[in-house]
Amino acid sequence: MSATSTASQAASPAEFSIKTIIAPLLAVIIGMIMVILDSTVINVAVPNLQEYFNSSLKTIQWTITGYTLALAAVIPLAGWVTDKFGAKRIFLITIFLFTVGSVLCAIAQTPGQLILYRVIQGVGGGMVSPIGMAMIFKLAPPEKRGSVMGMLGIPMLLAPAVGPILSGWLIGIATWHWIFLINLPIGIAAIIVGIKFLPKFESNKAPKLDILGMILAPIAFSMLAYGVTEGAVKWTSTGALTGLIVGGVALILFIIVELRHDQPLLELRVFKSSDFTRGVLLTWLMQIALFGPMLLVPLYLQNILHHTALESGVISLPMAIGSMIFLPIGGVLFDKIGARPLTFVGLSIIGVALFILAGISLETKILTILISLFLMGMGMGLSMMALNTHVLNSAPRRLVSRVTPLTTATQQVVTSFAVAGITGYLTSRISTHMAEGGTDANPLVGAASAFGDTFLITAWIAVAGILFSLILRKPRIKPGDELEEGEDKPDVSMMMGH
Repeated sequence: MSATSTASQAASPAEFSIKTIIAPLLAVIIGMIMVILDSTVINVAVPNLQEYFNSSLKTIQWTITGYTLALAAVIPLAGWVTDKFGAKRIFLITIFLFTVGSVLCAIAQTPGQLILYRVIQGVGGGMVSPIGMAMIFKLAPPEKRGSVMGMLGIPMLLAPAVGPILSGWLIGIATWHWIFLINLPIGIAAIIVGIKFLPKFESNKAPKLDILGMILAPIAFSMLAYGVTEGAVKWTSTGALTGLIVGGVALILFIIVELRHDQPLLELRVFKSSDFTRGVLLTWLMQIALFGPMLLVPLYLQNILHHTALESGVISLPMAIGSMIFLPIGGVLFDKIGARPLTFVGLSIIGVALFILAGISLETKILTILISLFLMGMGMGLSMMALNTHVLNSAPRRLVSRVTPLTTATQQVVTSFAVAGITGYLTSRISTHMAEGGTDANPLVGAASAFGDTFLITAWIAVAGILFSLILRKPRIKPGDELEEGEDKPDVSMMMGH
């Protein structure tokens, strides 16, 4: 039996079951957990790194900035390299590269070495999520995608919350080196499981090399991310202006090149689908709203209430618990009722939680924060993966390998803007409240009020998302949207390692 005919039979709804996809799903989840964890674990370790290397905060922060820039630079390349060399092969190579970068970070002797090795980590890690999501999406039949993508969403929501807890624990019982060394066994496990259980995705058509796109995309996305990161400190600084101007010009040129290319690096023409565009815009609004608790709550707990990094991580855990409980529920409901009601309900719950946090003060009880975070996780679980699956369903299935890098890359830039905007607004509100309070006022009172103001802004962004969710509709599948003969079909005869 040929690989193609095997794939066709395995994809039929009558023969599909969650059991057939659990092994490749596990391989992707292990890889994604490792990469997403590393986006948050280092934040807690920054003071320890400063002390160990006897270096300034500005220098050590480049271990975070360099990683982010590398992620943004390579994400657009994911679609082309998977089309050219096969998704399974590239997925395993990127996991290997990330694992090697992690080990190098653990043995770094200078801040410069650590920054360089973090960039190597980012080059490997940037492609893991878009490639993994595309593979699992293609393996699942349309009527089961919500349930399958819901399971895939668990590491995407759980890892950022667990990262600070894990980091604080490892630093407490050992040293900062172990926040990187722990990736070694995880990476080895991901590679072994991936080799054995991931099916082969082969493309019979070698895509034309988009040379200009390959040059412009990394420049555009990395420079925009750099400019926004620098803008969080001062928007008129040389770094911010240079990054935004160079990145903006490169982005405009990149868009022109991609729209004129027959086989572009990122398939921007997919934005012609109004269903896809609505879904992406709503995803951006949800991201910005969610960065309220993700960014502000740990800052509030440590800087205002003087909790340790480990304590603030533990207090943030209800958000992960809420998302874990309701994410599978959201996946099952998505298959039955679609994204619109789930997104509306989920964003409504998120909005309620943010309005509660908008009233935060020094007298606010921890229980109130815990309940708000659980509600946030509940709303995320119901709506986030449902919306992401809706976006992928809105695109032609033959373009999924190009769409996941597109959405991931744009989300990376939106996330950078969200971080910069939220931190900038928080800083300005702290200054305002300090000035209003005078020299005799308790500075913590003004700072707490500034946090409340910032939560209020994110709450109104959630309200905008709630209203926007009302115009979502079930994607209309047009002729030619499904996989065409010879295009990126999975050889599921390899799924169980045969």
